[in-house]
Amino acid sequence: METKTFTFDEIMNLDKVPRLNLINSITGFKSANLIATKGEVGTNLAIFSSVTHYGSHPPIVGFTTRPTFVSRHTYENIKETGFYTINAISSPFIKNAHETSRGFDKETSEFEACGFQEEYLNDFSVPYVQESPLKFGMKFEEEHHIKINETVLVIGKMVDLHIDTKILAADSTVDFRKSNVVCISGLDSYYSPQFIKKQPYVR
Repeated sequence: METKTFTFDEIMNLDKVPRLNLINSITGFKSANLIATKGEVGTNLAIFSSVTHYGSHPPIVGFTTRPTFVSRHTYENIKETGFYTINAISSPFIKNAHETSRGFDKETSEFEACGFQEEYLNDFSVPYVQESPLKFGMKFEEEHHIKINETVLVIGKMVDLHIDTKILAADSTVDFRKSNVVCISGLDSYYSPQFIKKQPYVR
C-alpha cells in the first residue's frame, strides 16, 4: 500500500477548496438530510451531512451547524421556535436538495425555490418534506459550542417519526436496500448505500 502523508501544517496550508474536499471526505459516508424549520418570516430548508444519533432512550439526534457569527437561518429558527424536522434525501431529489445550500435570503422558502412540497403531519408545527421516505420531528433540547472552530452541536429529542412502511423491517430496523435514500461524502458527492451483511447483536 502506497500512502500520502499530510502533516497538520501541510493540511492548514492547502488552498481552501482542496482542504475542504479532503477533510470533509475522509470520514466516509454520512447521512444526507434536509432540516426544515419555521420562523416568523416563513419556512426554511437546508441540507446537512452531520446528523447523528446520540441515544435511543430517549431518542436523541444531533447535528452541527457552522459558526453563527453570520446569519444561520436553520439555527435561528430552531432557537426561536424550539422545533424542526429532519428528512432523508432520496435519489430523485439530489439536485433539488443540493440547491438548498445556495445563499437564499431568509424571506425565501427553499421548499418553493428548490421544488419540495411542505407536508404537515400529526399536528406538528414545522413542515416535513413530502418527498422524503424517512422523516422525524424534533424538539430542541440543548446546544454545545465547539470552541476550536466556533461551530455548534445542536441536540434534539425525537417527538415524531414517519417511515415509509416498505423500508421498515420486521425487526424495526430501516432497510435501506428497499429505499432510494442516499448518503453523502465530502461536500458534493452522493452515493447509494449497498448492503453487505448483517451481524448478530452482541450482548
